[in-house]
Amino acid sequence: MLTRRRLIALSAAQVVAPSVLVRRGRAGSTDYPNKPVRFIVPVAAGGPTDIVARMLGEKLSKMWGQQVVVENKGGAGTNIGNEYVANAEPDGYTVLFATASLAVNTSLYRSLSYDPVADFAPVSLVTELAYFVFVPNSSPAHSMREFIDYARSRSGKLTIASPGTGSAPFLAEMLFLQMAGIQMTHIPYRGASPAFADLLPGRVDCYFGSGSLLSYARSGQVHVLGTTGSKRDAAAPDVPTIAESGVPGYDVTAWQALFVPAKSPPPIIRKISADTTAALADAEIKDRLAKNGYVAEGSSPEALGKLLKSEIAKWSSVIKSVGIKID
Repeated sequence: MLTRRRLIALSAAQVVAPSVLVRRGRAGSTDYPNKPVRFIVPVAAGGPTDIVARMLGEKLSKMWGQQVVVENKGGAGTNIGNEYVANAEPDGYTVLFATASLAVNTSLYRSLSYDPVADFAPVSLVTELAYFVFVPNSSPAHSMREFIDYARSRSGKLTIASPGTGSAPFLAEMLFLQMAGIQMTHIPYRGASPAFADLLPGRVDCYFGSGSLLSYARSGQVHVLGTTGSKRDAAAPDVPTIAESGVPGYDVTAWQALFVPAKSPPPIIRKISADTTAALADAEIKDRLAKNGYVAEGSSPEALGKLLKSEIAKWSSVIKSVGIKID
């Protein structure tokens, strides 16, 4: 029988229960992560982007007490990995380790299954980097100026490799060819590692790669001729910029950053962002990245969002001028 005392108890429970649920919900956001987090890297394993993702993942694993699992989903100019994260559960446990291609692809491809702005929530910048121009030891060119002259004299006969059509190195190469007035045959690969593997024995004539490949130049396995940035890189101060080597105005700087699916909880986004910035401030990580031409650069979600939109506008203009479009 429902007594007066029982009725009062039930009424009190109904009042208390919602507040308990609210407290638990709030606590859940601060408990993140309470299971492994996946970093989706949209390029092949073993390349420079993969290496940086694993470096950051290892540091965050220690900070969080939860494993950060790096999964490579390469192909289609990073679109496969990008699309996968865009459609993932927005719970903060699937994170895109994006490259500048996220800003490029919306202008490069005739159609995409995702929107780089609407389908992602920005989290934090990770690095900024310039690329370096590598040639095999068999190349007769020993400087950037010599290579430009050599390529012009053999119009259309030399090859230039990239990690894939639409990748950031690919666009850096295409812009270089346009501004230098050079014709070369583009050879796309499924990632940086296989592209560079074919450069070493001279199966391709040129490759634009990150500073993580400078060790091969230091050990005498390849020649490095130039850098794509607006100024010489601290990782290789003796290497001139392309702009000072006969292509004035040339300047390409790329980036890597973290994004999660749109509608991911803001408290989780802020936590990942803050912890990423803290991880990148670690002296050991900053030094390791700097030696390979990367500038460790965490950011707020808002700053990354502005960068993404500005990069979309920039590369849209470049792609139109170069006249590239991919089905």
